[in-house]
Amino acid sequence: MTIVEQTIAEIRPADAAAIAEARAHQDRLTKPRGALGALEDVAVRLAGASAVSPPPLPVPPALAIFAADHGVHARGVSPWPQEVTLQMVGNFLAGGAVANAFAAQVGASVTVVDVGVAADLDPAPGLRISKVAYGTADMSRGPAMTVEQATAALEVGITVARDLVGEGARCLVTGDMGIANTTASAALICAFTGHDAAAATGRGTGADDETLERKIGVVREALRANGLVGAEGGPSRAPALETLAAVGGLEHAAIAGFILGGAACGVPVILDGVIAGSAALAAAALAPAAIDHCVAGHRSAEPGHAVVLDHLGLRPMVELELRLGEGTGGLLAHPLVCAAVRAMHEVATFDSAGVTDKEA
Repeated sequence: MTIVEQTIAEIRPADAAAIAEARAHQDRLTKPRGALGALEDVAVRLAGASAVSPPPLPVPPALAIFAADHGVHARGVSPWPQEVTLQMVGNFLAGGAVANAFAAQVGASVTVVDVGVAADLDPAPGLRISKVAYGTADMSRGPAMTVEQATAALEVGITVARDLVGEGARCLVTGDMGIANTTASAALICAFTGHDAAAATGRGTGADDETLERKIGVVREALRANGLVGAEGGPSRAPALETLAAVGGLEHAAIAGFILGGAACGVPVILDGVIAGSAALAAAALAPAAIDHCVAGHRSAEPGHAVVLDHLGLRPMVELELRLGEGTGGLLAHPLVCAAVRAMHEVATFDSAGVTDKEA
């Protein structure tokens, strides 16, 4: 059995008994029923995932930023040069990125993973060099990765998740870095959901109108080149791993593995934006129960992210028009997830507080 197969076999769906107990416990707390809105749903979701009510507090958190480059960048789909991927990795390691600031705010560790940067990196504290390839091939001409490369990247993500949990993390946050990776994300979203490229493709890191139209066209080319155009506008019928290899990025595959690894370990995974969302589509196609262990940190400004959240049935914790990536939206959501669980642990029940409940 491969690492990926073993991990998928270890993933358990949400526990119905724990969900029912969590709902009942919420109704006994000293507040009107449903008064905490979406926070109650998050706490119940985590109870189902952990198979215990109340669920464990999701602390400490650990952020993993998976970095890789994309061959499709050569098609002019991003206004930023490819070298920015490497430069931003340096910025993460130096502590100068937004993700570093937000991670410090919530007490999250930061691990940067080179899974496919198109350059050699020197060893540094906080960096894991797990390079599968020096970027992907141009997906608009054929598969971005071989199935073997996609599998290796999945294994990188699984290993990082297991290691972080082994080091004490009790909540994982997805992060990404890769110039042109919103193009690959859009292609994955189209392939897994059946949406047209125009509905799933956004401006990424600031594409102008001309670049956006080119980007939409390139996504359509990639889907056709890889035989991923579903019948009558539906999703592709290609196997999940082949789809991921065809139009995904190395960081997408690694994040999918990270989600699978977190789910197998029984810890919640807070998803960031459209990159993580498209990777979650791949993870869900490989192991549907993995999504029971995920929380959507936010709703990205990228149009494809709304498609993802609707497809996966996830409700975002915040909506702040973010479009940065790096794990920033997931980090901002972490305190809310903690608050949802803490209420389950610390708020008195009507019986214990001697407070009269409303009449049934």
